[in-house]
Amino acid sequence: MNGSHIAIPAILKVGKGVLGSIGSCMKAGGMERAVIYFGNGLIDMFGIQVMESLKEAGVTVLEYREVDSIKIEDIVDMAFAIDAKTQVIAGIGGGKVIDAAKYAAYLRKIPFISVPTSASSDGFSSASASLTVNGRRASVPARLAYGIIADTEVIKSAPVKFLYSGIGDMVSKITALYDWIFEEKAGCSVVNDFAVMIAKKAVNSFVRTPFESIQDDLFLRELLDSLAMSGIANEIAGSSAPASGSEHLISHALDKMLEQPQLHGVQVGIATYLMSRVQDHRYKRVNTIFTDTGFWDYVSTLGLKREDYEQAIELAPSIKPSRHTYLHEEKYRQLAREILRGDEMLKKVFRHS
Repeated sequence: MNGSHIAIPAILKVGKGVLGSIGSCMKAGGMERAVIYFGNGLIDMFGIQVMESLKEAGVTVLEYREVDSIKIEDIVDMAFAIDAKTQVIAGIGGGKVIDAAKYAAYLRKIPFISVPTSASSDGFSSASASLTVNGRRASVPARLAYGIIADTEVIKSAPVKFLYSGIGDMVSKITALYDWIFEEKAGCSVVNDFAVMIAKKAVNSFVRTPFESIQDDLFLRELLDSLAMSGIANEIAGSSAPASGSEHLISHALDKMLEQPQLHGVQVGIATYLMSRVQDHRYKRVNTIFTDTGFWDYVSTLGLKREDYEQAIELAPSIKPSRHTYLHEEKYRQLAREILRGDEMLKKVFRHS
Protein backbone atom coordinates (compact mmCIF):
# COMPACT_ATOMS: atom_id res chain seq x y z
CA MET A 1 0.00 0.00 0.00
CA ASN A 2 1.35 3.36 -1.00
CA GLY A 3 -0.67 5.61 1.29
CA SER A 4 -0.07 9.08 2.67
CA HIS A 5 -0.39 10.48 6.16
CA ILE A 6 -1.31 14.09 6.79
CA ALA A 7 -1.74 16.00 10.01
CA ILE A 8 -4.87 18.07 10.45
CA PRO A 9 -5.95 20.17 13.44
CA ALA A 10 -7.88 18.20 16.06
CA ILE A 11 -9.73 21.36 17.13
CA LEU A 12 -11.39 23.96 14.91
CA LYS A 13 -13.53 26.49 16.74
CA VAL A 14 -14.64 29.46 14.63
CA GLY A 15 -17.45 31.73 15.86
CA LYS A 16 -18.73 34.25 18.35
CA GLY A 17 -17.28 33.99 21.86
CA VAL A 18 -15.10 30.90 21.27
CA LEU A 19 -12.04 32.53 22.90
CA GLY A 20 -13.61 31.54 26.22
CA SER A 21 -13.33 27.85 25.24
CA ILE A 22 -9.51 27.78 25.08
CA GLY A 23 -9.22 26.14 28.52
CA SER A 24 -11.81 23.42 27.89
CA CYS A 25 -10.24 22.68 24.45
CA MET A 26 -6.82 22.15 26.04
CA LYS A 27 -8.27 20.02 28.84
CA ALA A 28 -10.24 17.88 26.36
CA GLY A 29 -6.95 17.20 24.53
CA GLY A 30 -5.30 16.07 27.77
CA MET A 31 -3.11 19.20 27.95
CA GLU A 32 -2.94 20.56 31.50
CA ARG A 33 0.30 22.59 31.53
CA ALA A 34 0.50 25.47 29.07
CA VAL A 35 2.74 28.29 27.86
CA ILE A 36 0.81 31.24 26.45
CA TYR A 37 2.31 33.85 24.10
CA PHE A 38 0.38 37.04 23.39
CA GLY A 39 0.97 39.62 20.68
CA ASN A 40 1.98 43.15 21.65
CA GLY A 41 -0.61 44.85 23.88
CA LEU A 42 -2.93 41.84 23.84
CA ILE A 43 -2.55 40.79 27.48
CA ASP A 44 -4.41 43.99 28.39
CA MET A 45 -7.15 43.22 25.84
CA PHE A 46 -7.68 39.47 26.21
CA GLY A 47 -5.48 38.30 29.11
CA ILE A 48 -8.17 38.14 31.80
CA GLN A 49 -10.61 36.23 29.57
CA VAL A 50 -7.94 33.71 28.53
CA MET A 51 -6.56 33.19 32.05
CA GLU A 52 -10.05 32.72 33.53
CA SER A 53 -10.89 30.12 30.86
CA LEU A 54 -7.67 28.21 31.62
CA LYS A 55 -8.19 28.42 35.39
CA GLU A 56 -11.80 27.18 35.15
CA ALA A 57 -10.63 24.19 33.07
CA GLY A 58 -7.86 23.35 35.55
CA VAL A 59 -5.04 24.17 33.11
CA THR A 60 -1.85 25.41 34.79
CA VAL A 61 -0.13 28.31 33.03
CA LEU A 62 3.62 27.77 33.40
CA GLU A 63 4.50 30.99 31.57
CA TYR A 64 2.70 33.79 29.79
CA ARG A 65 4.26 36.78 28.08
CA GLU A 66 4.02 39.15 25.15
CA VAL A 67 6.21 38.29 22.18
CA ASP A 68 7.25 40.85 19.59
CA SER A 69 10.42 39.45 18.01
CA ILE A 70 10.44 37.11 15.02
CA LYS A 71 14.25 36.86 14.88
CA ILE A 72 14.99 33.16 14.61
CA GLU A 73 17.72 33.30 17.29
CA ASP A 74 15.28 34.93 19.75
CA ILE A 75 12.67 32.23 19.10
CA VAL A 76 15.26 29.46 19.53
CA ASP A 77 16.36 30.95 22.89
CA MET A 78 12.72 31.32 23.97
CA ALA A 79 11.83 27.76 22.90
CA PHE A 80 14.63 26.11 24.86
CA ALA A 81 13.88 28.17 27.97
CA ILE A 82 10.38 26.64 28.12
CA ASP A 83 9.68 24.45 31.16
CA ALA A 84 10.17 20.76 30.31
CA LYS A 85 6.73 19.96 31.78
CA THR A 86 4.96 22.09 29.12
CA GLN A 87 2.31 20.13 27.18
CA VAL A 88 1.03 22.85 24.84
CA ILE A 89 1.99 26.29 23.50
CA ALA A 90 -0.70 28.78 22.48
CA GLY A 91 -0.06 31.82 20.31
CA ILE A 92 -2.68 34.57 20.66
CA GLY A 93 -2.48 37.51 18.26
CA GLY A 94 -1.42 38.39 14.74
CA GLY A 95 1.08 36.82 12.38
CA LYS A 96 4.21 37.59 14.42
CA VAL A 97 3.27 35.87 17.66
CA ILE A 98 1.61 32.94 15.89
CA ASP A 99 4.75 32.39 13.79
CA ALA A 100 6.94 32.62 16.92
CA ALA A 101 4.71 30.23 18.91
CA LYS A 102 4.38 27.65 16.15
CA TYR A 103 8.15 27.64 15.54
CA ALA A 104 8.87 27.27 19.27
CA ALA A 105 6.36 24.37 19.37
CA TYR A 106 8.06 22.80 16.34
CA LEU A 107 11.49 23.00 18.00
CA ARG A 108 10.21 21.48 21.25
CA LYS A 109 7.87 18.93 19.57
CA ILE A 110 4.91 20.23 21.60
CA PRO A 111 1.33 20.72 20.30
CA PHE A 112 0.51 24.29 19.24
CA ILE A 113 -2.83 26.08 19.49
CA SER A 114 -3.36 28.98 17.09
CA VAL A 115 -5.59 31.81 18.31
CA PRO A 116 -5.64 34.52 15.61
CA THR A 117 -6.92 37.97 16.61
CA SER A 118 -7.12 39.12 13.00
CA ALA A 119 -7.97 37.42 9.71
CA SER A 120 -5.09 38.95 7.76
CA SER A 121 -3.71 35.77 6.11
CA ASP A 122 -3.75 31.97 6.18
CA GLY A 123 -0.64 31.93 8.40
CA PHE A 124 -2.65 30.88 11.46
CA SER A 125 -3.35 27.51 9.80
CA SER A 126 -0.12 26.83 7.90
CA ALA A 127 2.83 24.60 8.83
CA SER A 128 5.45 27.23 8.05
CA ALA A 129 6.57 30.39 9.87
CA SER A 130 7.81 33.68 8.46
CA LEU A 131 10.82 34.62 10.61
CA THR A 132 13.82 36.93 10.30
CA VAL A 133 16.91 34.92 9.38
CA ASN A 134 20.19 36.84 8.93
CA GLY A 135 18.26 40.11 8.72
CA ARG A 136 15.81 38.92 6.03
CA ARG A 137 12.30 37.45 6.20
CA ALA A 138 12.36 33.75 5.38
CA SER A 139 9.84 30.93 5.46
CA VAL A 140 10.89 28.07 7.77
CA PRO A 141 9.18 24.75 8.63
CA ALA A 142 7.00 24.91 11.73
CA ARG A 143 4.23 23.10 13.57
CA LEU A 144 0.79 22.68 12.01
CA ALA A 145 -1.71 23.76 14.66
CA TYR A 146 -3.16 21.06 16.91
CA GLY A 147 -6.07 23.45 17.34
CA ILE A 148 -7.41 26.68 15.82
CA ILE A 149 -9.63 28.94 17.92
CA ALA A 150 -10.85 32.00 16.01
CA ASP A 151 -13.36 34.25 17.78
CA THR A 152 -15.31 36.42 15.30
CA GLU A 153 -15.93 39.05 18.01
CA VAL A 154 -12.16 39.34 18.54
CA ILE A 155 -11.55 39.48 14.76
CA LYS A 156 -14.08 42.35 14.50
CA SER A 157 -12.13 44.36 17.07
CA ALA A 158 -9.02 44.43 14.83
CA PRO A 159 -8.55 47.34 12.39
CA VAL A 160 -10.45 46.75 9.12
CA LYS A 161 -7.21 46.80 7.07
CA PHE A 162 -6.48 43.31 8.44
CA LEU A 163 -9.76 42.05 6.98
CA TYR A 164 -8.83 43.48 3.57
CA SER A 165 -5.49 41.69 3.89
CA GLY A 166 -7.26 38.40 4.65
CA ILE A 167 -9.59 38.87 1.68
CA GLY A 168 -6.59 39.47 -0.60
CA ASP A 169 -4.77 36.40 0.70
CA MET A 170 -7.86 34.17 0.37
CA VAL A 171 -8.69 35.21 -3.20
CA SER A 172 -5.07 34.57 -4.22
CA LYS A 173 -5.77 30.81 -4.22
CA ILE A 174 -7.45 31.38 -7.62
CA THR A 175 -4.20 32.41 -9.31
CA ALA A 176 -1.97 30.18 -7.15
CA LEU A 177 -3.81 27.02 -8.26
CA TYR A 178 -3.67 28.09 -11.91
CA ASP A 179 0.09 28.64 -11.56
CA TRP A 180 0.53 25.19 -10.03
CA ILE A 181 -1.32 23.51 -12.93
CA PHE A 182 0.76 25.61 -15.38
CA GLU A 183 3.89 24.42 -13.58
CA GLU A 184 2.88 20.77 -13.97
CA LYS A 185 2.27 21.27 -17.70
CA ALA A 186 5.82 22.66 -17.93
CA GLY A 187 7.10 19.45 -16.33
CA CYS A 188 8.33 21.24 -13.20
CA SER A 189 5.85 19.97 -10.60
CA VAL A 190 3.31 17.25 -9.86
CA VAL A 191 -0.12 18.52 -8.87
CA ASN A 192 -1.94 16.80 -6.01
CA ASP A 193 -5.57 16.68 -7.15
CA PHE A 194 -6.93 16.38 -3.61
CA ALA A 195 -5.02 19.48 -2.48
CA VAL A 196 -6.37 21.35 -5.53
CA MET A 197 -9.92 20.27 -4.68
CA ILE A 198 -9.63 21.45 -1.05
CA ALA A 199 -8.13 24.82 -2.03
CA LYS A 200 -10.73 25.32 -4.80
CA LYS A 201 -13.60 24.49 -2.45
CA ALA A 202 -12.18 26.95 0.09
CA VAL A 203 -11.89 29.89 -2.28
CA ASN A 204 -15.17 29.18 -4.11
CA SER A 205 -17.12 28.91 -0.87
CA PHE A 206 -15.66 32.22 0.25
CA VAL A 207 -16.21 34.26 -2.94
CA ARG A 208 -19.84 33.10 -3.14
CA THR A 209 -20.72 34.09 0.43
CA PRO A 210 -23.52 36.71 0.55
CA PHE A 211 -22.86 39.67 2.83
CA GLU A 212 -23.99 43.20 3.61
CA SER A 213 -20.82 44.06 5.53
CA ILE A 214 -17.44 42.37 5.65
CA GLN A 215 -17.93 42.34 9.43
CA ASP A 216 -21.02 40.11 9.19
CA ASP A 217 -20.58 36.98 11.32
CA LEU A 218 -21.27 34.68 8.35
CA PHE A 219 -18.71 36.46 6.15
CA LEU A 220 -16.04 36.33 8.88
CA ARG A 221 -16.72 32.66 9.58
CA GLU A 222 -16.44 31.84 5.88
CA LEU A 223 -13.20 33.82 5.57
CA LEU A 224 -11.65 32.10 8.59
CA ASP A 225 -12.88 28.62 7.62
CA SER A 226 -11.57 29.08 4.08
CA LEU A 227 -8.17 30.34 5.26
CA ALA A 228 -7.96 27.30 7.56
CA MET A 229 -8.83 24.96 4.66
CA SER A 230 -6.11 26.56 2.59
CA GLY A 231 -3.56 25.61 5.28
CA ILE A 232 -4.81 22.00 5.08
CA ALA A 233 -4.40 22.04 1.27
CA ASN A 234 -0.74 22.99 1.76
CA GLU A 235 -0.30 20.15 4.24
CA ILE A 236 -1.77 17.66 1.75
CA ALA A 237 0.47 18.99 -1.04
CA GLY A 238 3.58 18.99 1.12
CA SER A 239 4.28 22.53 -0.11
CA SER A 240 2.71 25.98 -0.29
CA ALA A 241 1.89 25.59 -4.02
CA PRO A 242 -1.94 25.37 -3.60
CA ALA A 243 -1.98 28.72 -1.80
CA SER A 244 1.03 30.61 -3.13
CA GLY A 245 1.97 31.33 -6.74
CA SER A 246 3.20 34.25 -8.81
CA GLU A 247 1.04 36.70 -6.84
CA HIS A 248 2.92 35.76 -3.66
CA LEU A 249 6.28 36.09 -5.42
CA ILE A 250 5.39 39.71 -6.26
CA SER A 251 4.53 40.37 -2.61
CA HIS A 252 7.74 38.71 -1.36
CA ALA A 253 9.71 40.83 -3.86
CA LEU A 254 8.02 43.99 -2.53
CA ASP A 255 8.93 42.92 1.03
CA LYS A 256 12.58 42.72 -0.04
CA MET A 257 12.54 46.02 -1.93
CA LEU A 258 10.50 48.37 0.25
CA GLU A 259 11.43 49.89 3.59
CA GLN A 260 7.77 49.80 4.62
CA PRO A 261 5.81 47.18 2.69
CA GLN A 262 2.02 47.03 2.95
CA LEU A 263 0.26 44.16 4.72
CA HIS A 264 1.05 40.81 3.07
CA GLY A 265 -2.53 40.11 1.93
CA VAL A 266 -2.98 43.62 0.55
CA GLN A 267 0.06 43.25 -1.72
CA VAL A 268 -0.97 39.69 -2.61
CA GLY A 269 -4.52 40.81 -3.46
CA ILE A 270 -3.38 43.48 -5.92
CA ALA A 271 -0.95 40.99 -7.48
CA THR A 272 -3.76 38.38 -7.65
CA TYR A 273 -5.90 40.64 -9.82
CA LEU A 274 -2.89 41.45 -12.02
CA MET A 275 -1.99 37.76 -12.44
CA SER A 276 -5.61 36.72 -13.06
CA ARG A 277 -5.50 39.14 -16.03
CA VAL A 278 -2.16 37.67 -17.17
CA GLN A 279 -3.57 34.13 -16.86
CA ASP A 280 -6.87 35.25 -18.44
CA HIS A 281 -8.54 33.28 -15.67
CA ARG A 282 -11.45 34.38 -13.42
CA TYR A 283 -10.35 38.03 -13.33
CA LYS A 284 -13.98 39.20 -13.44
CA ARG A 285 -14.70 37.20 -10.27
CA VAL A 286 -11.58 38.63 -8.58
CA ASN A 287 -12.58 42.16 -9.59
CA THR A 288 -16.16 41.66 -8.32
CA ILE A 289 -15.15 40.45 -4.85
CA PHE A 290 -12.57 43.24 -4.49
CA THR A 291 -15.13 45.84 -5.59
CA ASP A 292 -17.98 44.53 -3.43
CA THR A 293 -15.89 44.16 -0.25
CA GLY A 294 -14.32 47.63 -0.58
CA PHE A 295 -10.82 46.17 -1.07
CA TRP A 296 -10.23 48.37 -4.13
CA ASP A 297 -11.50 51.49 -2.32
CA TYR A 298 -9.07 50.77 0.53
CA VAL A 299 -5.96 50.07 -1.55
CA SER A 300 -6.53 53.14 -3.72
CA THR A 301 -5.96 55.30 -0.59
CA LEU A 302 -2.49 53.86 0.08
CA GLY A 303 -0.50 55.91 -2.45
CA LEU A 304 1.10 52.85 -4.03
CA LYS A 305 3.71 53.24 -6.77
CA ARG A 306 3.37 51.40 -10.07
CA GLU A 307 7.16 51.36 -10.50
CA ASP A 308 7.50 49.25 -7.32
CA TYR A 309 5.20 46.61 -8.77
CA GLU A 310 7.02 46.71 -12.13
CA GLN A 311 10.30 46.09 -10.32
CA ALA A 312 8.70 43.32 -8.22
CA ILE A 313 7.52 41.54 -11.39
CA GLU A 314 11.13 41.40 -12.61
CA LEU A 315 12.43 40.24 -9.24
CA ALA A 316 9.67 37.64 -8.71
CA PRO A 317 11.26 34.59 -10.44
CA SER A 318 14.45 34.95 -8.36
CA ILE A 319 12.43 34.67 -5.12
CA LYS A 320 11.76 30.98 -5.83
CA PRO A 321 13.97 29.93 -8.75
CA SER A 322 12.95 26.27 -8.31
CA ARG A 323 9.35 27.05 -9.27
CA HIS A 324 7.91 27.71 -12.73
CA THR A 325 4.97 30.10 -12.42
CA TYR A 326 3.70 32.35 -15.21
CA LEU A 327 6.18 35.01 -14.08
CA HIS A 328 9.11 32.65 -14.65
CA GLU A 329 8.57 33.21 -18.40
CA GLU A 330 9.65 36.53 -19.93
CA LYS A 331 6.61 36.81 -22.23
CA TYR A 332 4.26 36.75 -19.23
CA ARG A 333 6.38 39.23 -17.27
CA GLN A 334 6.11 41.54 -20.30
CA LEU A 335 2.32 41.02 -20.39
CA ALA A 336 2.11 41.71 -16.64
CA ARG A 337 3.92 45.03 -17.11
CA GLU A 338 1.57 45.99 -19.96
CA ILE A 339 -1.52 45.16 -17.90
CA LEU A 340 -0.09 47.02 -14.90
CA ARG A 341 0.10 50.17 -17.04
CA GLY A 342 -3.09 49.73 -19.10
CA ASP A 343 -5.74 48.14 -16.87
CA GLU A 344 -8.46 50.60 -15.81
CA MET A 345 -8.83 49.27 -12.26
CA LEU A 346 -5.09 49.27 -11.66
CA LYS A 347 -4.92 52.88 -12.93
CA LYS A 348 -7.17 53.82 -9.99
CA VAL A 349 -5.02 51.82 -7.53
CA PHE A 350 -1.81 53.49 -8.73
CA ARG A 351 -3.26 56.93 -9.46
CA HIS A 352 -0.63 58.56 -7.18
CA SER A 353 2.25 57.16 -9.28
